[in-house]
Formats: sequence, C-alpha cells, structure tokens
Amino acid sequence: MKIENPNISTEVKIKEAARRIFLEKGFAGCSSRDIAAEAGVNVALVNYYFRSKERLFDLIFKDEFDNFFSTMVETFSSDQLNLKEKLKIFISHEIDFLCKHPDLPQFLLTELKRCDDNSTEHSDKFSKISSTGVFAEFQQAQADGKIREIDLLSLSLLVMSNCHYPFLGRGMIMSIHQINEDQFLAHMEKHKEYVSEMLINYLFINNENK
Repeated sequence: MKIENPNISTEVKIKEAARRIFLEKGFAGCSSRDIAAEAGVNVALVNYYFRSKERLFDLIFKDEFDNFFSTMVETFSSDQLNLKEKLKIFISHEIDFLCKHPDLPQFLLTELKRCDDNSTEHSDKFSKISSTGVFAEFQQAQADGKIREIDLLSLSLLVMSNCHYPFLGRGMIMSIHQINEDQFLAHMEKHKEYVSEMLINYLFINNENK
C-alpha cells in the first residue's frame, strides 16, 4: 500500500516504505525497485536520497536496534524485576526482534567485517547496558551463591548462540525439517520458552522456576 499523506517528504516516504518492505520480505527478498514502487516514487529517487538499498537497510536497522537497546536499558534498570525476570524478558525481546528482522544477524556479521567503526558503536550500546547495573547485580548474585560461577563473556555466548543461530541457519533448518517461513517463526515462539527454561535452570542454583 503506497503512502498517500502529501505532507511528508519524499525521503520519509521512501524510508517508511522500505521499513515495511524489509519487515515483510527481508533484505534479500526485495530490491530498490520494490521500495520505490511501495513509496510511489521513481527508483532513481531511492538512490538519490539513500545511495543504495544496503545504506537504507543500515539506517532502518540502526533505528530498530536503538529502539531494542532502549527497551533493554529500561528493563535492566528496573528495581521491580529480579534477575530471572530480566533474563526472560531479554530472551523474549531478542527473539521477537529477530523474528521481525530475520536477516539481521547475517547482515550484522557482514557489516561488522566491512566496517570497523561498527564495533565501537556497538561497544557504546553495551556500555549503556552496563550502566544499568545489571552486570553488577549478576556478579553480586554469584557472590551470594545464587548463580553458578560463569563469566559474562560465556553468558553472552550462551544467550547469543541460542537466540541468533536459528536465524543464521534458518534456510538450512527449514530445508531439513521441510517447513516454511511461517512455521519456522511459529516454532520460535516455543523456542523462547525452551531457551529461557534451559538457561535459568543452568544458571540459578536451587532454581524453583519462579
């Protein structure tokens, strides 16, 4: 559906159209021509304002990524949630985010290899997470004997591998299990619960799943 609002700029029209197309088809499933058609403009204007589909995707992803991290900062800063609840919310939001943007893990890997500045940018975002005090809370829980001894790097690997790998390998997974995209995404709803239960049972000593 094309944007009919005459009061917004062509640049905004293109960006909003691209957001809808990327969410519907993913990065690989659309072209600059598809985005132009959705926005109701000439494809030359897409390239004029954003230079390339890759650049446009990068800008939209940055907006989505910033929104995701803002939500996480709010969650981790909460005094009303315990560590188990924070971990569950994080895993749920991470997988929900990737279900909306299933091409992003591969895109991120490609971009991080191509652009050295991204590592600094992402480090800044993780510094904001650290400033919430959640890491100190985690270390204190270890000191109190509530959580098993594990370093934060290993914890990050456990979370990321269980949340990101299904999307990195989804083509192969769908082929092996003979399922389509909708079936894959439906299964990821179950996967959220499996990952949360597995990590909480592993991390928390004398866990009662509360």
